[in-house]
Amino acid sequence: MIDKNSNDTQLKSLILNRLIEIVDEKAAIIKSEIELAIETRDSETKNNVGDKFENTREMMQLEVEKNMAQLNKFEMLKNELSKIDIYKNHNCVEYGSLVSTNENSYYISIGLGKIEINSESVYCISLNSPIGKILNNKKVGDEINFQDKNFLITNIV
Repeated sequence: MIDKNSNDTQLKSLILNRLIEIVDEKAAIIKSEIELAIETRDSETKNNVGDKFENTREMMQLEVEKNMAQLNKFEMLKNELSKIDIYKNHNCVEYGSLVSTNENSYYISIGLGKIEINSESVYCISLNSPIGKILNNKKVGDEINFQDKNFLITNIV
């Protein structure tokens, strides 16, 4: 669990910055894949077998379109992250809150899974995830049951 003596705003800032880094890294990889697919598509020259030429171009175009959709997804995730106010203190679990339980810590943001901050694990989840739906609107002291385990909410920032 996250050290409760840490500066809450600083901790939320560290988590948010790491999430932005992860999204940016994944977007950069997708951009590289798009560039490679475009280069491959455009450099394909027509040879004796015309069908092969057309098939390769079509396959590369589909790859470009698939990667553009993924890139758009990462841009939407980054836009979602920009809506988080790290200075807001939360009385109940909602978007942007950092939730500590007797077992784990959860950052209610986008669903990217477990990250490490200051040698501690934080699960970055969305409110639409199964545990996010259970945590939504809960308060400190509430108990939740997830995957046949009981958790006590000990802190919400």
